[in-house]
Amino acid sequence: MIDLDDLDLKILHALSQDATLSAGAIGRRFGLSQPAAWRRVKRLWSEGALSHRRLVLDHEALGFGVTVFLGVKLATKGRVSLEDFERAVTAVPEVQTVEHILGVYDYRLRIVARDISDFERVLRRRIMALPGVGDVEANVLLSEERLPGPLGG
Repeated sequence: MIDLDDLDLKILHALSQDATLSAGAIGRRFGLSQPAAWRRVKRLWSEGALSHRRLVLDHEALGFGVTVFLGVKLATKGRVSLEDFERAVTAVPEVQTVEHILGVYDYRLRIVARDISDFERVLRRRIMALPGVGDVEANVLLSEERLPGPLGG
């Protein structure tokens, strides 16, 4: 576990809200010089507290108005390896995330589609044709709110 002080937590929270913040902007916000802020951010990267920068696309603005979470239970665990399913499902462009989970379903997929008919096409022609797919359960996303998480606000 990484040893973090209160200032580190504040910097992490600020970066989780806006990953484009410069060291100068972080320094101004928290009363640090630009070099001191940069050293802290660099340490957070090197110790693994920060690992990725992601660009979040606005799917609706791009014409994908429906997001569906799909639970997938593999029908033939012995005959189809998890790696085969994962390799095949990651090739489906509408699948945004693939999560291997514990519970009723083996996987949880986040799928974007233009509308419900487009989702049905993706489900029938792409997802149900994947190796080993058995039962599925779809949940349509109505709204989403990003919460601050364990670092607080």
